[in-house]
Amino acid sequence: MFFGKKKNDWWQLLGMASVMGIHLVSGVIVGLVMGYYLDRWLGTKPWMLIVFLIFGIIAGYRNMFREMDRIQRKEKNVSSD
Repeated sequence: MFFGKKKNDWWQLLGMASVMGIHLVSGVIVGLVMGYYLDRWLGTKPWMLIVFLIFGIIAGYRNMFREMDRIQRKEKNVSSD
């Protein structure tokens, strides 16, 4: 997997993998903040928060899986060289 590759390629793949956690957390935080402020503005107390939290979780996982797919394609291209 990572053994026998150039050191630069390994660090690049590690950096790309660390972005996956950031995608997940940022999606959840954005969903929470949007839901909270929409609830305050519209007066719909927990409903917008719940809906946008779910949207944020879905968006975070979607971005995480897209990044994982990109890492796998990058690793496949590096290992074939």
